Amino acid sequence: MADSRIFGSMREYMTKVHHSAHRRIAWPLLMLVLLSWLASCSGSKKVNYRNGRYYSARDMARIKAAERNRRGRAPIAKSKTRATTASGTAKIVTKRRSTPLNASREMVTVIETARSYQGTPYKYGGTTRLGMDCSGLLCAAFAAIEVPIPRSSNEQAAWGEQVKPQDLKVGDLLFFGASPGSNSITHVGLVTEATPEGVQFIHSSSSLGVIENSLETDYYLSRFIKAVRPPL
Repeated sequence: MADSRIFGSMREYMTKVHHSAHRRIAWPLLMLVLLSWLASCSGSKKVNYRNGRYYSARDMARIKAAERNRRGRAPIAKSKTRATTASGTAKIVTKRRSTPLNASREMVTVIETARSYQGTPYKYGGTTRLGMDCSGLLCAAFAAIEVPIPRSSNEQAAWGEQVKPQDLKVGDLLFFGASPGSNSITHVGLVTEATPEGVQFIHSSSSLGVIENSLETDYYLSRFIKAVRPPL
C-alpha cells in the first residue's frame, strides 16, 4: 500500500512536470507568433502612411493616380464592349482607353459623352439611352457642348471641311457606305483616337449598338467614303 501511494505521488509529480514543460515551450511559441502578427500589421500600416496619416489601399491608389496625372500622364479609363469569338459566341471585352491629350476641352467632352452611351442598343431614329442610331449618337454627343449639328449622316457629311485619311485627328467624323465600294453614305462615326498605330472611332452599330472600333479593319476600310472635320 505504501509503495502504491509512493508510486501514485510520483506519477502525479511527473504529470505536473510534464504539463509544466509543455507550458514553458508553448508560451514562448505563442508570444513569437503574436509578435510576428503585430509586426506584420504594423508594417502594412506603415506602407499606407502619408504625411503622418494612415490611408486605406483604395485611397492610396487614388492618391498615386492623382500624382501620375499631375506629372502629365493621360488618365486611363476602361470600357466594356461586346465582341464575337471565333466560335460565334459573344463575350464582354474590357479595353483600356486614354483621354486624348491632343484635343480641345470641348472635343474631349464630346468624346466622353459619346463613350457614356457605350452598350446602348441600336434603334433607327433613336436619340436616347433606350436606343439610338449612328447620327443620333453624334447629335447627343455634340449637344453636350451645346453645338447643334445636322440630324442625318448625309447632312453631317457636308458639315465641316473634308480631310484626308492620313490627316485624321480626334473629333473628326468618318462616313461609310452600306457595302464595299459604295459612294452612298449610310453610316457615321466619331474619331476617338488617332495615332501612328491606328485610328479608333465610336459609332452606333446596327448589330452591336454603341461601340468603339478600329478603322483599319477590312470591313470598315472597304466601306469608308470620306472624313470631315467639324467647324468648331
